[in-house]
Amino acid sequence: MDDLPYTLYRAAQVRALDRIAIEQFHIPGIELMNRAGAACYELLLQHYPDAQHIVVCCGGGNNGGDGYVIARLAHEDNRRVTLFSCSDPAQLKGDARTAWGAAKADGMRIQAFNIDVLNDADVIVDAIFGTGLDRDINGEWAQMIDAINAANVPVIAVDIPSGIHADSGKVLGVAVRAAHTVSFIGLKQGLFTGEAPDYVGHLVFHDLKVPAQVYDQVQVSAVRLNWAGVKHRLLPRARNSHKGDYGHVLIVGGDHGMAGAVKLAAEAAMRVGAGLVTVATRREHCVPMAAALPEVMWQAVEDVASLKRLMTKASVIAIGPGLGLGTWGQNMLAAVLDSHLPLVVDADALNMLAIEPYQRSRWILTPHPGEAARLLGTDSKSINHQRVESAQQLALKFNAHVVLKGAGSLVAGPDEQIALCTAGNPGMAVAGMGDTLTGIIAAFVAQGLTLNDAARVGVALHAAAGDKAAAEGERGLMASDVIASLRQC
Repeated sequence: MDDLPYTLYRAAQVRALDRIAIEQFHIPGIELMNRAGAACYELLLQHYPDAQHIVVCCGGGNNGGDGYVIARLAHEDNRRVTLFSCSDPAQLKGDARTAWGAAKADGMRIQAFNIDVLNDADVIVDAIFGTGLDRDINGEWAQMIDAINAANVPVIAVDIPSGIHADSGKVLGVAVRAAHTVSFIGLKQGLFTGEAPDYVGHLVFHDLKVPAQVYDQVQVSAVRLNWAGVKHRLLPRARNSHKGDYGHVLIVGGDHGMAGAVKLAAEAAMRVGAGLVTVATRREHCVPMAAALPEVMWQAVEDVASLKRLMTKASVIAIGPGLGLGTWGQNMLAAVLDSHLPLVVDADALNMLAIEPYQRSRWILTPHPGEAARLLGTDSKSINHQRVESAQQLALKFNAHVVLKGAGSLVAGPDEQIALCTAGNPGMAVAGMGDTLTGIIAAFVAQGLTLNDAARVGVALHAAAGDKAAAEGERGLMASDVIASLRQC
């Protein structure tokens, strides 16, 4: 995905770009439609040059119009084309009607959807629903999409897989599982988050040769985040530098029996360049953990006074991994919240914040959807269906920079543009990954990055290291594998 644009849009914003191109730059709508159809057909030929039978499923809007163009181009290329009109073509309007008329004039037979034809196809083109869909699909439409998914045939989705919400990535009841998606004019933010990544397949972008000046008139909704786009923020180190130049991370957590979480966070912080790392944890963990990770200072902290002494030497505090919800964890969190230091807050510390909300400045919250749901008083399903809005709500409610983890992790801030990470993989859905990310972000804060930059760079590096580690296989990936890949990235 590194060759895709970094700007992301909501569906309404892409429609605005389309309208500006037509009205102000006098590009006829049918010309844009012809370019979109040509881009899709070019991709089809690139990936399936031997395809002889192409089934094109056209809906009732401009997305269907693109489909009629694809069908006509394939027909003129002497391919066998089955063209399904999935709604009454007599109801088509504007450019879509023109594209339908051109296909008819070319001698194409347009027929009603027939499930029996699908398995005989070499490629299916999904041009049923576009980015304007905002309601659940049911009835005959749902049966149609189920049939497309059940056919053992690769699918090319036009602009967006039918059934995916363009803004949220939510599946609207049912959605087409595409092998390829060709997105036009502006990348839709919903393609990268929520449930969408399981349906989009290989994503290609085409700007349809829209002038660059068109984009100056519409504000983007989010920016795409990956390691290639942010690694320049880590400057080369001076030859005469020393450990004190790169900050001191204090990690607070590891209640009885939960030392592993703070060990992962501490090792990750060291691996991305923190000058010093101290872990404030239960006494029982210090000796074995110091033997396992001697580069880190392990301090027995059983009371607030001991913690406060350590805080005087810290540049940043990360709290939450293995913290627990008992009295010890509550006391640790209260002391940390009362400090003047920047914070990275995760895991059990977030669950305690959900019980007693708190506002302060200079902190980063890193919830997964379940923790985010507790913080906002809702459920994880609602969070995943409105991920962008949820991240923004958390940022405003807690006056915090927020990393909402999951497929398409989001970074939000009270006055910052949303960033959406398009790297990472399902192998990272295991215990310890969040603890690792906490340590990474805290280390970047310690090294002098702003909170927003530390969150963005941390998320991007964590995802890149996860992808590198997953080169040997996603299933069975562990957090320690990601830590081992950090320096290589």
